[in-house]
Amino acid sequence: MRKQESVKTLPQNPTGISIRPLRAWATRPALWLAASLFAIALITWISPEEKVLGAGARVVYLHGAWVWAALTAFAAAAGIGLLGLIYRRDALHAWSRALGRTGLFFWITYLPISMWAMQTSWNGLYLAEPRFRLAVIFSIAGLLLQVGLTLINRLTWNSAGNLGYAMALFTALRFTQNVMHPPSPILNSEASRIQLYFTTLFTLTLLAAWQVARWWHEKDPLPEQATTTKHRSAH
Repeated sequence: MRKQESVKTLPQNPTGISIRPLRAWATRPALWLAASLFAIALITWISPEEKVLGAGARVVYLHGAWVWAALTAFAAAAGIGLLGLIYRRDALHAWSRALGRTGLFFWITYLPISMWAMQTSWNGLYLAEPRFRLAVIFSIAGLLLQVGLTLINRLTWNSAGNLGYAMALFTALRFTQNVMHPPSPILNSEASRIQLYFTTLFTLTLLAAWQVARWWHEKDPLPEQATTTKHRSAH
Protein backbone atom coordinates (compact mmCIF):
# COMPACT_ATOMS: atom_id res chain seq x y z
CA MET A 1 0.00 0.00 0.00
CA ARG A 2 2.85 2.39 0.74
CA LYS A 3 4.41 1.72 -2.65
CA GLN A 4 1.13 2.44 -4.38
CA GLU A 5 0.71 5.72 -2.49
CA SER A 6 4.23 6.82 -3.39
CA VAL A 7 3.58 6.10 -7.04
CA LYS A 8 0.42 8.18 -7.01
CA THR A 9 2.20 11.18 -5.56
CA LEU A 10 4.91 11.21 -8.24
CA PRO A 11 4.53 14.23 -10.58
CA GLN A 12 3.60 13.35 -14.15
CA ASN A 13 5.90 16.02 -15.59
CA PRO A 14 8.92 16.56 -13.27
CA THR A 15 10.46 19.21 -15.54
CA GLY A 16 7.39 21.42 -15.36
CA ILE A 17 7.63 22.09 -19.10
CA SER A 18 4.31 21.97 -20.94
CA ILE A 19 4.31 19.60 -23.92
CA ARG A 20 1.29 21.16 -25.61
CA PRO A 21 3.13 24.21 -27.04
CA LEU A 22 5.80 21.89 -28.48
CA ARG A 23 3.17 19.74 -30.16
CA ALA A 24 1.39 22.81 -31.51
CA TRP A 25 4.66 24.17 -32.90
CA ALA A 26 5.51 20.83 -34.52
CA THR A 27 2.19 20.76 -36.39
CA ARG A 28 2.34 24.32 -37.70
CA PRO A 29 1.82 24.63 -41.47
CA ALA A 30 4.82 26.95 -41.81
CA LEU A 31 7.19 24.30 -40.43
CA TRP A 32 5.90 21.59 -42.75
CA LEU A 33 5.85 23.99 -45.69
CA ALA A 34 9.52 24.81 -45.12
CA ALA A 35 10.35 21.09 -44.90
CA SER A 36 8.37 20.39 -48.08
CA LEU A 37 10.11 23.17 -50.01
CA PHE A 38 13.50 21.89 -48.87
CA ALA A 39 12.60 18.38 -50.05
CA ILE A 40 11.33 19.77 -53.38
CA ALA A 41 14.60 21.62 -53.92
CA LEU A 42 16.60 18.51 -53.04
CA ILE A 43 14.66 16.18 -55.35
CA THR A 44 14.84 18.73 -58.17
CA TRP A 45 18.59 19.01 -57.73
CA ILE A 46 19.22 15.24 -57.84
CA SER A 47 16.66 14.47 -60.57
CA PRO A 48 18.06 12.69 -63.64
CA GLU A 49 19.09 14.63 -66.70
CA GLU A 50 17.35 14.21 -70.05
CA LYS A 51 19.10 13.32 -73.31
CA VAL A 52 18.12 16.48 -75.19
CA LEU A 53 17.65 19.07 -72.42
CA GLY A 54 20.38 17.78 -70.14
CA ALA A 55 20.34 19.28 -66.63
CA GLY A 56 17.79 21.87 -67.80
CA ALA A 57 15.15 19.14 -67.67
CA ARG A 58 15.13 19.46 -63.90
CA VAL A 59 13.45 22.85 -64.19
CA VAL A 60 10.86 21.25 -66.49
CA TYR A 61 10.12 18.63 -63.84
CA LEU A 62 9.61 21.34 -61.23
CA HIS A 63 7.50 23.39 -63.63
CA GLY A 64 5.22 20.40 -64.30
CA ALA A 65 4.83 19.42 -60.64
CA TRP A 66 4.09 23.01 -59.62
CA VAL A 67 1.35 23.60 -62.19
CA TRP A 68 -0.20 20.20 -61.49
CA ALA A 69 -0.38 21.09 -57.80
CA ALA A 70 -2.18 24.33 -58.73
CA LEU A 71 -4.66 22.45 -60.93
CA THR A 72 -5.25 19.88 -58.18
CA ALA A 73 -5.99 22.64 -55.68
CA PHE A 74 -8.40 24.32 -58.12
CA ALA A 75 -10.19 21.01 -58.74
CA ALA A 76 -10.42 20.32 -55.01
CA ALA A 77 -11.75 23.83 -54.33
CA ALA A 78 -14.41 23.35 -56.99
CA GLY A 79 -15.40 19.87 -55.82
CA ILE A 80 -15.57 20.77 -52.13
CA GLY A 81 -17.35 24.02 -53.00
CA LEU A 82 -19.96 22.11 -54.96
CA LEU A 83 -20.53 19.80 -51.98
CA GLY A 84 -20.81 22.87 -49.76
CA LEU A 85 -23.47 24.37 -52.02
CA ILE A 86 -25.40 21.10 -52.11
CA TYR A 87 -25.26 20.31 -48.39
CA ARG A 88 -25.06 23.94 -47.19
CA ARG A 89 -22.09 23.33 -44.91
CA ASP A 90 -20.00 26.34 -43.92
CA ALA A 91 -17.06 24.06 -43.12
CA LEU A 92 -16.95 22.90 -46.75
CA HIS A 93 -17.22 26.47 -47.98
CA ALA A 94 -14.29 27.45 -45.75
CA TRP A 95 -12.09 24.70 -47.18
CA SER A 96 -13.13 25.66 -50.71
CA ARG A 97 -12.00 29.20 -49.98
CA ALA A 98 -8.64 28.03 -48.60
CA LEU A 99 -8.00 25.65 -51.51
CA GLY A 100 -9.01 28.26 -54.08
CA ARG A 101 -6.49 30.72 -52.67
CA THR A 102 -3.87 27.98 -52.54
CA GLY A 103 -4.43 27.07 -56.18
CA LEU A 104 -4.07 30.71 -57.19
CA PHE A 105 -0.84 31.04 -55.19
CA PHE A 106 0.72 28.08 -56.98
CA TRP A 107 -0.69 29.19 -60.34
CA ILE A 108 0.82 32.68 -60.09
CA THR A 109 4.18 31.45 -58.78
CA TYR A 110 4.24 28.90 -61.58
CA LEU A 111 4.67 31.74 -64.11
CA PRO A 112 8.31 32.58 -63.26
CA ILE A 113 9.11 28.85 -63.11
CA SER A 114 7.52 28.51 -66.57
CA MET A 115 9.70 31.34 -67.90
CA TRP A 116 12.74 29.65 -66.38
CA ALA A 117 11.75 26.39 -68.10
CA MET A 118 11.35 28.28 -71.40
CA GLN A 119 14.84 29.67 -71.11
CA THR A 120 16.41 26.30 -70.38
CA SER A 121 14.36 24.38 -72.97
CA TRP A 122 14.01 26.85 -75.86
CA ASN A 123 16.94 29.18 -75.16
CA GLY A 124 14.61 32.15 -74.97
CA LEU A 125 11.25 33.42 -73.75
CA TYR A 126 8.38 32.61 -76.07
CA LEU A 127 5.74 34.69 -74.28
CA ALA A 128 3.28 34.37 -77.17
CA GLU A 129 2.98 30.63 -76.57
CA PRO A 130 -0.78 29.97 -76.12
CA ARG A 131 -0.37 28.02 -72.88
CA PHE A 132 1.66 30.79 -71.28
CA ARG A 133 -0.78 33.48 -72.38
CA LEU A 134 -3.62 31.44 -70.90
CA ALA A 135 -1.69 31.16 -67.63
CA VAL A 136 -1.23 34.93 -67.47
CA ILE A 137 -4.90 35.63 -68.26
CA PHE A 138 -6.17 33.24 -65.60
CA SER A 139 -3.65 34.56 -63.09
CA ILE A 140 -5.08 38.05 -63.45
CA ALA A 141 -8.66 36.79 -63.51
CA GLY A 142 -8.07 34.56 -60.49
CA LEU A 143 -6.47 37.37 -58.52
CA LEU A 144 -9.37 39.71 -59.23
CA LEU A 145 -11.83 36.94 -58.33
CA GLN A 146 -10.20 36.16 -54.98
CA VAL A 147 -9.92 39.86 -54.07
CA GLY A 148 -13.59 40.33 -54.91
CA LEU A 149 -14.63 37.26 -52.92
CA THR A 150 -12.62 38.47 -49.93
CA LEU A 151 -14.35 41.86 -50.06
CA ILE A 152 -17.79 40.25 -50.37
CA ASN A 153 -16.92 37.91 -47.49
CA ARG A 154 -19.65 35.34 -48.06
CA LEU A 155 -18.66 31.70 -47.93
CA THR A 156 -21.23 30.54 -50.47
CA TRP A 157 -19.88 33.04 -52.99
CA ASN A 158 -16.40 31.58 -52.51
CA SER A 159 -17.63 28.10 -53.38
CA ALA A 160 -19.62 29.31 -56.38
CA GLY A 161 -16.71 31.45 -57.60
CA ASN A 162 -14.19 28.63 -57.25
CA LEU A 163 -16.50 26.25 -59.08
CA GLY A 164 -17.01 28.65 -61.98
CA TYR A 165 -13.32 29.54 -62.17
CA ALA A 166 -12.22 25.89 -62.26
CA MET A 167 -14.75 25.03 -64.96
CA ALA A 168 -13.57 27.95 -67.10
CA LEU A 169 -9.89 27.11 -66.56
CA PHE A 170 -10.14 23.41 -67.40
CA THR A 171 -12.31 24.15 -70.42
CA ALA A 172 -9.78 26.70 -71.68
CA LEU A 173 -6.90 24.26 -71.13
CA ARG A 174 -8.70 21.60 -73.13
CA PHE A 175 -9.21 23.83 -76.16
CA THR A 176 -5.93 25.77 -76.04
CA GLN A 177 -3.57 24.89 -78.85
CA ASN A 178 -0.12 23.49 -78.10
CA VAL A 179 2.49 25.20 -80.26
CA MET A 180 5.83 24.66 -78.56
CA HIS A 181 4.49 23.13 -75.35
CA PRO A 182 4.24 19.32 -75.79
CA PRO A 183 1.19 17.62 -74.24
CA SER A 184 2.17 15.72 -71.05
CA PRO A 185 5.81 15.10 -72.04
CA ILE A 186 6.70 13.33 -68.80
CA LEU A 187 3.68 11.02 -68.76
CA ASN A 188 4.36 10.10 -72.37
CA SER A 189 8.03 9.50 -71.66
CA GLU A 190 9.41 5.97 -71.74
CA ALA A 191 12.00 6.75 -69.05
CA SER A 192 10.58 5.18 -65.90
CA ARG A 193 13.30 6.78 -63.75
CA ILE A 194 12.22 10.26 -64.83
CA GLN A 195 8.59 9.41 -64.15
CA LEU A 196 9.49 8.14 -60.68
CA TYR A 197 11.33 11.34 -59.79
CA PHE A 198 8.51 13.46 -61.19
CA THR A 199 5.91 11.53 -59.19
CA THR A 200 7.96 12.08 -56.03
CA LEU A 201 8.33 15.76 -56.85
CA PHE A 202 4.62 16.12 -57.52
CA THR A 203 3.76 14.40 -54.22
CA LEU A 204 6.03 16.76 -52.30
CA THR A 205 4.52 19.76 -54.09
CA LEU A 206 1.04 18.55 -53.13
CA LEU A 207 2.24 18.33 -49.53
CA ALA A 208 3.45 21.92 -49.75
CA ALA A 209 0.12 22.99 -51.25
CA TRP A 210 -1.72 21.28 -48.40
CA GLN A 211 0.30 23.28 -45.86
CA VAL A 212 -0.58 26.51 -47.67
CA ALA A 213 -4.26 25.51 -47.62
CA ARG A 214 -4.03 24.76 -43.90
CA TRP A 215 -2.50 28.19 -43.32
CA TRP A 216 -5.30 29.93 -45.23
CA HIS A 217 -7.89 27.87 -43.35
CA GLU A 218 -6.40 28.77 -39.97
CA LYS A 219 -6.04 32.42 -40.97
CA ASP A 220 -9.76 32.80 -41.73
CA PRO A 221 -11.57 30.33 -39.47
CA LEU A 222 -15.32 30.04 -39.07
CA PRO A 223 -16.83 32.32 -36.38
CA GLU A 224 -17.35 29.47 -33.89
CA GLN A 225 -13.81 28.20 -34.50
CA ALA A 226 -12.37 31.68 -33.94
CA THR A 227 -14.24 31.95 -30.63
CA THR A 228 -12.91 28.57 -29.52
CA THR A 229 -9.36 29.53 -30.45
CA LYS A 230 -9.55 32.78 -28.47
CA HIS A 231 -10.99 30.90 -25.50
CA ARG A 232 -8.13 28.38 -25.55
CA SER A 233 -5.48 31.08 -25.88
CA ALA A 234 -6.99 32.94 -22.92
CA HIS A 235 -6.45 29.87 -20.78
